[in-house]
Amino acid sequence: MAEHPSEITGAETKAGDGSALDALIEFYRAFNAGDIAGLAAIWEDGDAPSMDNPIGGIRRGWDAIREGYLNLFGGSAKVQVTFHDFTSQGGSDWYLFVGRERGVCTTPDASLDLRFRTTRWFIRTNGLWRQLHHHGSIEEPALLADYQRMIFGER
Repeated sequence: MAEHPSEITGAETKAGDGSALDALIEFYRAFNAGDIAGLAAIWEDGDAPSMDNPIGGIRRGWDAIREGYLNLFGGSAKVQVTFHDFTSQGGSDWYLFVGRERGVCTTPDASLDLRFRTTRWFIRTNGLWRQLHHHGSIEEPALLADYQRMIFGER
């Protein structure tokens, strides 16, 4: 997978070849749509998957990851992101995407531009690419604090 689009929003046309890139595109489509069933279809099931990000914290297992997405999608904030400035590498049964996300978090009262460092690791399970791990972080402390306040409110 030497060539890839310069950014992924989830609106891209998939190649339809069962590639890890198609799985990545499907992840962003499902996330940006708030589609929990679509996310369940792209994440590895069971206890193996893990996620670490500024809103969900460290979560292990699909059930905990699903709960984090449901909390985010059920709140008043809407988060939309685009994956960009990324590299990819992999083998026959694993694929790693490392890059950045930019996006926006909006509530009825405010809007915040977002910038994350992002890693997404996929594995091939029963012939399908499934996400095994996600790590996202915000490098700017003030942006992180503003984002968490928009999602969680004042604490």
